[in-house]
Amino acid sequence: MFDRPTEFDHATLLDVLARADVARLTALAETLLPQLQDVEVLHSRTGLVMLPMRDTVKGTDFHLGEVLVAEAHLRAKGCEGYGMVVGRNLEQAMAMAVVDAVASLGQSPEIQAFLAAESAEITARDTARLCEVEATRVDMETF
Repeated sequence: MFDRPTEFDHATLLDVLARADVARLTALAETLLPQLQDVEVLHSRTGLVMLPMRDTVKGTDFHLGEVLVAEAHLRAKGCEGYGMVVGRNLEQAMAMAVVDAVASLGQSPEIQAFLAAESAEITARDTARLCEVEATRVDMETF
């Protein structure tokens, strides 16, 4: 009857935060930051990571190449927060780490609502992209 946001597991939380709208994520992190008090930044850097892929025919993994990422790792109030995003936006990675740290203390309704809204938007974007890709599919059997 009443739709109440549910708690997200840690892997899903990080996945949604990494793909969330940057402006909304940063705004959320700014509102949550006072809850952490003294923050120790362990890492705030950019770097390259290998992009793993799976050969669907052979079923083997291989590295497609390197991807530039921004990474942030912080500690506050006895908990840790982590963020890694594609690109060089350190502010986005730090915002992700702040939300992760606060969420590890307990996912407030504010965090759950943000994650639910962003997850729905990400799903809509992915669906639209898949529809665009599907429109370019050619069935060679019909020629």
